[in-house]
Amino acid sequence: MKEQLESLNALSINFGQGGMAVVNIILAFIMFGVALGIKFQTFKDVFKNPKSVFVGIFLQWVALPAVTFAVALILSPVITPMIALGMILVASCPGGNISNFMSSLSKGNIELSVSLTAITTAFAPLVTPFNFFLWGSLYSQIIAIRSNIPTLVIPFFPMLEQILLLLGVPIVLGMLCARYCPGITKKISKPTQYISILLFLAMVVASFSQNFKLFIENLHFVCIIVLIHNGFALATGYFGARLAKLPIRDCRSLTVETGIQNSGLGLILLFNPHIFPPEIWHGHYGGMLIITAWWGIWHIISGLTVSYLFRRKPIVE
Repeated sequence: MKEQLESLNALSINFGQGGMAVVNIILAFIMFGVALGIKFQTFKDVFKNPKSVFVGIFLQWVALPAVTFAVALILSPVITPMIALGMILVASCPGGNISNFMSSLSKGNIELSVSLTAITTAFAPLVTPFNFFLWGSLYSQIIAIRSNIPTLVIPFFPMLEQILLLLGVPIVLGMLCARYCPGITKKISKPTQYISILLFLAMVVASFSQNFKLFIENLHFVCIIVLIHNGFALATGYFGARLAKLPIRDCRSLTVETGIQNSGLGLILLFNPHIFPPEIWHGHYGGMLIITAWWGIWHIISGLTVSYLFRRKPIVE
């Protein structure tokens, strides 16, 4: 299995200078669209019933990356370092906005779900690079000792600078638009979401079209890894919330929030050579690309399944 996954490292995507400008515009557009749903009032409402929100933030920002790191170490005999770093990158991303719909479907606490998505998205420009740097560097150092491979240096400040620019600016603009132009926001929110999804899917298809055969040949291995990782993510959310003795509706929402990650953001970040410079990564991060891409598909399936199972079970406090 590990030998098969090694072949994924050869998978590379080169958009060229003009193509990267388009990718950056798409990323900015997507994050602007997500930020349209973030209201400043959300951050004030957190302090009305803070326990569930703080537990959710802890699970997203601390527990999930730590659990992912542990799972990656356990699987290290059968996965490559790039696959492991792809898992860590996904765990470092904020919650996905489809989690709000799934929280509603599971009869969870929708307000809690929306609040967590808003908070993790708003702070993603800081938290995502920090968590990826912290856990990715630690993993690289441990694996280098175990497997006698070169330690991979993950540059923190160049990554932080680029992510602040690419994510921070559109997020702030989206929040300001929602605050001061509610009429315009109401009209453009839905179309922006649909256009964002279509643009992202088109970009993914275009990027992997040249490596389609390699993608298909290794898909069954990738499916197993993502299945395991996503299962641990969902379990982290559920059992973490239960240990904190939160209400059942909140447990359901935190399960979904922790198991649904904005892996699309991770994939677009991987496309950017300023964030993942080819001279540092040697252009060989295909394992990260394919893990992150498949997460974006699988977490929809798993999220809908878990939401359906929750929905069928009566809420008994």
